[in-house]
Amino acid sequence: MTHLAWDLLLLASGLALLVAGGEGLVRGSTDLAARLGLSKLIVGLVILGFGTSAPELLVSIQAALAGSPAISIGNVVGSNIANVLLIIGLVALIAPLPNRDPAIRRDAAVTLAASIVIVLLFLTGTIDRIAGFLLFGALLVYVAVCYVLETRRARASAQGDEAVETASMSPLLAGVAVVAGVAMLVFSARFMVDGATGIARDLGISEAVVGLTIVAIGTSLPELATAIVAARKNESELVLGNVFGSCIFNILCILGITAIIMPIPVDERFAFVDGPVMIAVAAASAVYLFTRGVIGRKTGAAMLLAYGGYLVAQAGI
Repeated sequence: MTHLAWDLLLLASGLALLVAGGEGLVRGSTDLAARLGLSKLIVGLVILGFGTSAPELLVSIQAALAGSPAISIGNVVGSNIANVLLIIGLVALIAPLPNRDPAIRRDAAVTLAASIVIVLLFLTGTIDRIAGFLLFGALLVYVAVCYVLETRRARASAQGDEAVETASMSPLLAGVAVVAGVAMLVFSARFMVDGATGIARDLGISEAVVGLTIVAIGTSLPELATAIVAARKNESELVLGNVFGSCIFNILCILGITAIIMPIPVDERFAFVDGPVMIAVAAASAVYLFTRGVIGRKTGAAMLLAYGGYLVAQAGI
């Protein structure tokens, strides 16, 4: 077997384990939370948001430890661009997404603010441990504020007692799903990083481009799967909340934790090319959500075309 074939096999295996591991972690964690009497608010905000971002976290940490910081950062930046343009675009093309919940607009604004902050850090050339602690601290503040605001809103609408999720698995099965999900995510991260760096080496493609495209799309699959399922149930708030929540976790949690473990040197292209693209996408989505009541099929098609153009542009950078 050639080096390229082996690297492609590693990458494909990593993607398969990633999807299965993310699904197991989210379902098992959600079920355990339900048995503990936690509300949908906590499940959606912390467990689902972190669970679907777990692949990006493990891939980024593994890449940084393996001496491939371009894949680590490219994974986060590329995932955020894919989350908005690919996932929202594809789901809106399937069925228009109503924009009813003001909390979605809040999260879109926070996504834009976090994107601007991280690109400013990119300009320094390194995300050091101090910056990592500040990013992770900002995440904790964000989660706490969201909890307080959403709890008050639930009480005001007298729906707090209705927000408890129903468990569907036995405690043992849910626990096995969580453990197996974590194990598969760990192995998928290692396989994806090894395969991606090998492909970059074999084809002469920069690690940054591989991280921004192949790895980013692969680690966004849990969000995509969650969004499609939610769209079929006409739960647009869950689709948009998961996407923007994941974007916020990607920046504040993933790059924060990765930098705490090991400072991350930043390639110039992230500060001057891909970072600004991420800001532009976040800004456009925030403006749209604040001014429009629905994300229709035409907008979804335009978002997919924009993402396709971004991928094509990678070949010339």
